[in-house]
Amino acid sequence: MNPQSPISERRTNAWIGKALRVEGRVISDEDLTIDGEIEGSIEVGGHDLTILPGASVKADLAAKTVTISGSVTGNVQASETVDLRATGSVTGNIRAPRFAMAEGATVMGTVEGGDWSTS
Repeated sequence: MNPQSPISERRTNAWIGKALRVEGRVISDEDLTIDGEIEGSIEVGGHDLTILPGASVKADLAAKTVTISGSVTGNVQASETVDLRATGSVTGNIRAPRFAMAEGATVMGTVEGGDWSTS
């Protein structure tokens, strides 16, 4: 059995790592994971956006689903779901048909949408 070379591997999502700081507009046509710092706006359209613990985002977000475990300052809009994890915080308005918020998470702003759940 031959191991698969890195060149022939298929990426399943884009990644902005801890060592990277981006200022400006980020647009992705695939799922995007953020582990670094972003200042500007993030648009991933019909894909998933994940903000990892320790990530710092000062941007408006637009995606199919948004999972937040880090810090977001800006408005968050999802066409399906926003999932705010225990280590996550949002300073801004959230708009989504479904919104889940874990105990320990914080929101300073308004939340508009349909179904809410807390854990």
